[in-house]
Amino acid sequence: MAVQLLVSVRTADEALAALRGGADFIDLKEPRTGALGGLPRAIIRGIVAALREAGSTLPVSATIGDVPLGDLNGILDCVGAVGSCGVDIVKVGIERGPQAFAVLDALAACSHDVVPVFLADQGLDFAAVAHAAGLPLAGVMVDTADKRAGSLFDALPAADLQRFVDTVRAAGQRVGVAGALRVHHLPAVHALAPDFAGFRSAVCNGSRGSALDAARLQALVAVARASAVPTVARFMGGLRVPAVAGLPA
Repeated sequence: MAVQLLVSVRTADEALAALRGGADFIDLKEPRTGALGGLPRAIIRGIVAALREAGSTLPVSATIGDVPLGDLNGILDCVGAVGSCGVDIVKVGIERGPQAFAVLDALAACSHDVVPVFLADQGLDFAAVAHAAGLPLAGVMVDTADKRAGSLFDALPAADLQRFVDTVRAAGQRVGVAGALRVHHLPAVHALAPDFAGFRSAVCNGSRGSALDAARLQALVAVARASAVPTVARFMGGLRVPAVAGLPA
């Protein structure tokens, strides 16, 4: 089965572009305020409304923002507030630390569907990953906090990434990966074979805080949908993008 694409957006216009461009999931976040920066609740509600008015049935997720693990009550308050905005899934960052287990247990008991997102910058605690995989959650993801330090594949060895995917899948959970991923990372993503992969940097014409670029999104989707990534590639605005018929150079 092909890896499904989660595309992160910050406005209704971007969400509709992601819908038209072929995204499988639409993720709401504010990339200018952190790896899992949260959007204002009113904007979340507006984006959800715009997607539903456009007839979209795609799953919509939203992040709660970068809330410290030590603030469990704050995390749960944010989950409730974001979940009440009409999204299907609420994403919560999980840093490495002793509080992770209690936070994961509390998230699993929420009335909203939650996906914990393990932040890989300090390495992964595989006991916590296995614990999350065994809980009634909507999936488990891995991402990076510091996008300036490189991609997910720079943050973790390939063996650790494969162990993460295998651990989550062995428990019957859906598993996702993200972290400054670009089009040229798609072969490595396909080799990991997660259920879904998240993209923001790859679909922006500039920094991940700049606007979503429809042509880049189309190129990403075209390559991801192909059975194999073409070996002949070109550069489009400094981003390595395989040549796709009908897309601008």
